[in-house]
Amino acid sequence: MIQRPNLPRPIIVKKVYEVSHGGHHGGAWKVAYADFVTAMMAFFLLMWLLGATTEKQRKALADYFSPTLVQKKEESAGSNGVFGGASLIDPDKYPHKAAQTGTRALTIPKSAKGGPKESNSKADDEARFASMKQLLQHRLNSSPAMRRYARSVRFVETVDGLRIDLVDDADFAMFLVGTDHMTAEATSLMGVIAQVINEVPNAVVVRGHTDASPYTRSQTLSNWTLSTARAEATRRALVLQGVDIRRFARIEGVADREPYNPVDRFDPRNRRMSVTLGWSAAYVEKNETTQNRSNLGDGQ
Repeated sequence: MIQRPNLPRPIIVKKVYEVSHGGHHGGAWKVAYADFVTAMMAFFLLMWLLGATTEKQRKALADYFSPTLVQKKEESAGSNGVFGGASLIDPDKYPHKAAQTGTRALTIPKSAKGGPKESNSKADDEARFASMKQLLQHRLNSSPAMRRYARSVRFVETVDGLRIDLVDDADFAMFLVGTDHMTAEATSLMGVIAQVINEVPNAVVVRGHTDASPYTRSQTLSNWTLSTARAEATRRALVLQGVDIRRFARIEGVADREPYNPVDRFDPRNRRMSVTLGWSAAYVEKNETTQNRSNLGDGQ
């Protein structure tokens, strides 16, 4: 019988790994909770944006996040760089209406609420106009040199806005007889008018009026040309006194067709200049309509 040497017994090490399940469901609930918190944060961020922005700002945000613009922007306004190199005046190909190559604007509901409203309501205009009237009357009455012109300044609220009538009378004339040359008194008065107009942002319409006296026997000159020339002279005087040239919406001459005194069309008071400050909402709506028509014309 062969005897084997006494060899050491092998040592067996048993390792037991305990897996922590973190409760009953492991860590999956953390992922779901993180998704929920992220969604809630996005929701409250959206609510904040709706409540803290104006309609134009919301429109810009809608344009930015609209996925339909990504493909259309290629080879359109600006370049294809990181920011596209686009500017507000670049041509584009964004879809809008039939027969249009496109417009940069996207429409969001006008009923969207929240955020400070733009100051373009009639109530805002009426408040500004009331303040402006008081300021103008105060400046005219507080100056001995201008006090005698105060009675020639009349205020009339119309469908177009607040109209300031500068009316001729026996002691005051805006222009030399039969010309568009403004008198020195009228130039001084226009300086005060311009200062007050600059206190409000509304668009300006200048309209010239004459009485029914025939201007000349010439076939090429008439009260129509005279009233238009005087309206332009008034606009020029306001610009020289500091009114921004971009604020003028229309310059009109209506001859004797809108008399101040319809009973006597030869009344000197029919010779007057009207400076109208338009309603903001009407001016904005008209500009948008004009812009849409322009875009439509460009697309055809």
